[in-house]
Amino acid sequence: MSLKYAVLAALLEGEASGYELSKVFDVSLANFWAATPQQLYRELERLAGEGLIEARVVRQERRPDKRMFTLTEQGRRDLDTFAATPPRRPTAIRDELLIKIQAMDGADPASTRALVEEREAWARGKLARYRRVRERLLAGRGEEEYLREAGRVGPYLTLLAGIALEEENLRWCARVRTVLDQRASRDERQRPPAQGSTR
Repeated sequence: MSLKYAVLAALLEGEASGYELSKVFDVSLANFWAATPQQLYRELERLAGEGLIEARVVRQERRPDKRMFTLTEQGRRDLDTFAATPPRRPTAIRDELLIKIQAMDGADPASTRALVEEREAWARGKLARYRRVRERLLAGRGEEEYLREAGRVGPYLTLLAGIALEEENLRWCARVRTVLDQRASRDERQRPPAQGSTR
Protein backbone atom coordinates (compact mmCIF):
# COMPACT_ATOMS: atom_id res chain seq x y z
CA MET A 1 0.00 0.00 0.00
CA SER A 2 1.26 3.45 -0.80
CA LEU A 3 1.08 6.53 1.35
CA LYS A 4 -1.68 7.69 -0.99
CA TYR A 5 -4.55 5.97 0.81
CA ALA A 6 -3.33 6.90 4.27
CA VAL A 7 -3.43 10.55 3.19
CA LEU A 8 -6.87 10.20 1.61
CA ALA A 9 -8.18 8.48 4.74
CA ALA A 10 -6.76 11.24 6.95
CA LEU A 11 -8.64 13.82 4.86
CA LEU A 12 -11.94 12.11 5.70
CA GLU A 13 -11.74 14.15 8.90
CA GLY A 14 -12.12 17.31 6.82
CA GLU A 15 -10.03 20.05 5.26
CA ALA A 16 -6.47 20.24 6.58
CA SER A 17 -3.15 21.89 5.85
CA GLY A 18 -0.02 19.84 5.28
CA TYR A 19 1.14 20.77 8.78
CA GLU A 20 -2.16 19.64 10.30
CA LEU A 21 -2.00 16.37 8.37
CA SER A 22 1.53 15.73 9.66
CA LYS A 23 0.14 16.08 13.19
CA VAL A 24 -2.70 13.66 12.34
CA PHE A 25 -0.10 11.16 11.12
CA ASP A 26 2.00 11.67 14.23
CA VAL A 27 -0.91 11.11 16.62
CA SER A 28 -3.66 9.11 14.92
CA LEU A 29 -1.99 7.09 12.18
CA ALA A 30 1.48 6.51 13.65
CA ASN A 31 0.43 3.17 15.13
CA PHE A 32 -0.06 1.68 11.66
CA TRP A 33 1.43 3.97 9.00
CA ALA A 34 4.44 6.24 9.46
CA ALA A 35 5.41 9.10 7.16
CA THR A 36 7.87 11.96 7.39
CA PRO A 37 6.59 15.50 6.73
CA GLN A 38 8.67 15.56 3.51
CA GLN A 39 7.00 12.37 2.24
CA LEU A 40 3.62 13.77 3.17
CA TYR A 41 4.11 17.06 1.31
CA ARG A 42 5.34 15.24 -1.81
CA GLU A 43 2.30 12.94 -1.68
CA LEU A 44 -0.09 15.88 -1.30
CA GLU A 45 1.35 17.46 -4.45
CA ARG A 46 1.02 14.18 -6.36
CA LEU A 47 -2.58 13.59 -5.21
CA ALA A 48 -3.55 17.14 -6.16
CA GLY A 49 -2.02 16.56 -9.59
CA GLU A 50 -4.12 13.39 -9.98
CA GLY A 51 -7.32 15.23 -9.03
CA LEU A 52 -7.87 13.12 -5.89
CA ILE A 53 -7.57 16.13 -3.60
CA GLU A 54 -7.83 19.86 -4.17
CA ALA A 55 -5.99 22.70 -2.53
CA ARG A 56 -6.93 26.26 -1.76
CA VAL A 57 -4.56 28.97 -0.60
CA VAL A 58 -5.31 30.73 2.67
CA ARG A 59 -3.65 34.14 3.00
CA GLN A 60 -2.12 34.86 6.41
CA GLU A 61 -0.76 38.04 7.89
CA ARG A 62 2.77 37.87 9.31
CA ARG A 63 3.03 34.22 8.26
CA PRO A 64 3.48 32.47 4.93
CA ASP A 65 0.30 31.58 3.07
CA LYS A 66 -0.86 28.03 3.68
CA ARG A 67 -2.57 25.49 1.47
CA MET A 68 -5.65 23.67 2.73
CA PHE A 69 -6.44 20.27 1.23
CA THR A 70 -9.76 18.47 0.82
CA LEU A 71 -10.86 15.23 -0.79
CA THR A 72 -12.50 15.48 -4.19
CA GLU A 73 -15.37 13.20 -5.22
CA GLN A 74 -12.88 11.27 -7.36
CA GLY A 75 -10.62 10.89 -4.32
CA ARG A 76 -13.51 9.66 -2.17
CA ARG A 77 -14.52 7.09 -4.83
CA ASP A 78 -10.91 5.90 -5.12
CA LEU A 79 -10.68 5.56 -1.32
CA ASP A 80 -14.01 3.68 -1.15
CA THR A 81 -12.76 1.22 -3.79
CA PHE A 82 -9.51 0.75 -1.89
CA ALA A 83 -11.35 0.18 1.41
CA ALA A 84 -13.46 -2.59 -0.17
CA THR A 85 -10.50 -4.41 -1.74
CA PRO A 86 -8.86 -7.24 0.25
CA PRO A 87 -5.20 -6.60 1.20
CA ARG A 88 -2.70 -8.22 -1.17
CA ARG A 89 -0.92 -9.99 1.66
CA PRO A 90 -1.00 -10.14 5.45
CA THR A 91 1.15 -7.80 7.52
CA ALA A 92 4.76 -8.92 7.89
CA ILE A 93 6.86 -7.90 10.87
CA ARG A 94 10.24 -6.34 10.12
CA ASP A 95 11.82 -5.51 13.44
CA GLU A 96 15.56 -5.05 13.97
CA LEU A 97 15.24 -5.79 17.70
CA LEU A 98 13.85 -9.25 16.94
CA ILE A 99 16.93 -10.04 14.84
CA LYS A 100 19.11 -8.95 17.76
CA ILE A 101 17.11 -11.18 20.14
CA GLN A 102 17.39 -14.06 17.65
CA ALA A 103 21.19 -13.66 17.75
CA MET A 104 21.58 -12.71 21.42
CA ASP A 105 23.00 -15.97 22.81
CA GLY A 106 26.61 -14.92 22.23
CA ALA A 107 26.04 -11.30 23.22
CA ASP A 108 26.47 -9.55 26.55
CA PRO A 109 23.23 -10.18 28.50
CA ALA A 110 23.35 -6.67 29.99
CA SER A 111 23.40 -5.17 26.49
CA THR A 112 20.44 -7.31 25.43
CA ARG A 113 18.52 -6.33 28.55
CA ALA A 114 19.22 -2.63 27.86
CA LEU A 115 17.78 -3.01 24.34
CA VAL A 116 14.65 -4.65 25.71
CA GLU A 117 14.24 -1.98 28.38
CA GLU A 118 14.58 0.71 25.70
CA ARG A 119 11.80 -0.96 23.65
CA GLU A 120 9.70 -1.22 26.80
CA ALA A 121 10.08 2.52 27.51
CA TRP A 122 9.21 3.32 23.90
CA ALA A 123 6.08 1.11 24.04
CA ARG A 124 5.02 2.64 27.36
CA GLY A 125 5.31 6.15 25.91
CA LYS A 126 3.34 5.27 22.79
CA LEU A 127 0.69 3.50 24.83
CA ALA A 128 0.25 6.55 27.07
CA ARG A 129 -0.12 8.78 24.00
CA TYR A 130 -2.66 6.42 22.38
CA ARG A 131 -4.69 6.28 25.60
CA ARG A 132 -4.79 10.09 25.72
CA VAL A 133 -6.09 10.13 22.14
CA ARG A 134 -8.69 7.51 23.11
CA GLU A 135 -9.91 9.62 26.03
CA ARG A 136 -10.13 12.66 23.76
CA LEU A 137 -12.19 10.71 21.21
CA LEU A 138 -14.52 9.28 23.86
CA ALA A 139 -14.96 12.72 25.49
CA GLY A 140 -16.52 11.22 28.63
CA ARG A 141 -18.68 8.66 26.80
CA GLY A 142 -18.40 4.92 27.28
CA GLU A 143 -16.91 2.94 24.42
CA GLU A 144 -20.21 1.28 23.42
CA GLU A 145 -22.00 4.63 23.39
CA TYR A 146 -19.23 6.14 21.25
CA LEU A 147 -19.26 3.24 18.78
CA ARG A 148 -23.04 3.47 18.51
CA GLU A 149 -23.26 7.24 18.06
CA ALA A 150 -20.02 8.51 16.49
CA GLY A 151 -20.15 9.65 12.88
CA ARG A 152 -16.96 7.73 12.07
CA VAL A 153 -15.55 4.79 14.04
CA GLY A 154 -12.59 3.84 11.80
CA PRO A 155 -10.08 6.08 13.61
CA TYR A 156 -11.14 4.61 16.97
CA LEU A 157 -10.86 1.02 15.76
CA THR A 158 -7.38 1.59 14.33
CA LEU A 159 -6.40 3.27 17.60
CA LEU A 160 -7.52 0.12 19.45
CA ALA A 161 -5.15 -1.89 17.23
CA GLY A 162 -2.27 0.42 18.21
CA ILE A 163 -3.14 0.10 21.91
CA ALA A 164 -3.30 -3.69 21.64
CA LEU A 165 0.07 -3.80 19.84
CA GLU A 166 1.84 -1.72 22.49
CA GLU A 167 0.23 -3.68 25.33
CA GLU A 168 1.51 -6.87 23.68
CA ASN A 169 4.96 -5.29 23.26
CA LEU A 170 5.02 -4.61 27.01
CA ARG A 171 3.98 -8.20 27.82
CA TRP A 172 6.67 -9.55 25.49
CA CYS A 173 9.36 -7.26 26.97
CA ALA A 174 8.44 -8.38 30.50
CA ARG A 175 8.70 -12.03 29.42
CA VAL A 176 12.09 -11.47 27.79
CA ARG A 177 13.41 -9.73 30.91
CA THR A 178 12.20 -12.66 33.06
CA VAL A 179 13.99 -15.15 30.80
CA LEU A 180 17.18 -13.08 30.83
CA ASP A 181 17.07 -12.87 34.64
CA GLN A 182 16.51 -16.62 34.97
CA ARG A 183 19.40 -17.39 32.64
CA ALA A 184 21.70 -14.95 34.45
CA SER A 185 20.81 -16.60 37.76
CA ARG A 186 21.46 -20.06 36.30
CA ASP A 187 24.81 -18.96 34.86
CA GLU A 188 25.80 -17.51 38.22
CA ARG A 189 25.04 -20.82 39.98
CA GLN A 190 26.99 -22.81 37.36
CA ARG A 191 30.07 -20.57 37.45
CA PRO A 192 33.03 -22.40 39.11
CA PRO A 193 34.20 -20.83 42.37
CA ALA A 194 37.15 -18.45 42.08
CA GLN A 195 40.56 -19.84 43.08
CA GLY A 196 41.21 -19.52 46.79
CA SER A 197 37.48 -19.60 47.54
CA THR A 198 36.57 -21.59 50.66
CA ARG A 199 33.22 -22.68 49.18
